[in-house]
Amino acid sequence: MKTKENIIGVKIFRTVICVLLCFLSLFPFWILLVNSTLPSNQIVTGMKVIPGSIQQFINNYRGLMAGSEKTSGVSLIQAMENSLIITIPTVILQVYFGSLTAYAVTVYRFKGRDFVWGFIYAIMMIPTQVSIVGFIKVCNLTHLYGTFFPLILPAIAAPTTVYFMKQYMEGALSVSLVEAARIDGAGEFKTFNKIVLPLLTPAMATQAIFAFVASWNNLYTPSLILATERQKATMPMFVEALKANDKTRDYGQIYTGLFITVIPIIIMYVFLARYIIGGVALGGVKE
Repeated sequence: MKTKENIIGVKIFRTVICVLLCFLSLFPFWILLVNSTLPSNQIVTGMKVIPGSIQQFINNYRGLMAGSEKTSGVSLIQAMENSLIITIPTVILQVYFGSLTAYAVTVYRFKGRDFVWGFIYAIMMIPTQVSIVGFIKVCNLTHLYGTFFPLILPAIAAPTTVYFMKQYMEGALSVSLVEAARIDGAGEFKTFNKIVLPLLTPAMATQAIFAFVASWNNLYTPSLILATERQKATMPMFVEALKANDKTRDYGQIYTGLFITVIPIIIMYVFLARYIIGGVALGGVKE
């Protein structure tokens, strides 16, 4: 039997671990913020933990806006727009069609269902680097190379999202609820859109965050597909171009660009976190 002292000790230990993990997670963002307020000559001398001045941040930002287009071939604003053009449709397609596919595999009983699920498993194990040559060849044959479409359309078939949503549906979705909707005369798409999707809000919010971060931070695929279209460069390509130029490399401007790159991710998380917390709280209530 646990004593009161043991329970308090466990709570203290758990709190210390949580605080430590929180510190380890936030510390890189703090260093990023600190470096964005320092000049380049101070950054190269070693790690700093005390922020510089707001004026230096403004100078870094002005220098980034003034000289970045000559270095990277695209302005900061244009790179941000390009990333949003790619990321927003990618998140919508990935979350919706991933949920739709998981719904079909979970609810329907059809011949070859196990094979389909095994095939999705197999696709999850194939790295992007293995299939990139064939992917670029397909883009050339379809005249999509150098456009945003090859970076958006593949989101329709995201096996990791399908896997996550299926696991969530098995515990959160009642098949009897779907059958009741069918008896009431609701069509399959109406049942999915009006009844099933609201039940999946916490899982969809989680996957939306993951999809946003993955698409927004993606450097590998856009650098290959948009290599000849510098005006279509994304934010990761923009920052990478600043780092690659040895002659005009300014670490203050680079860290300022990285800081600006992180802002949409933080906004996305803050916006969707309430849906995750609300779903967890709702799931914890038992009749």
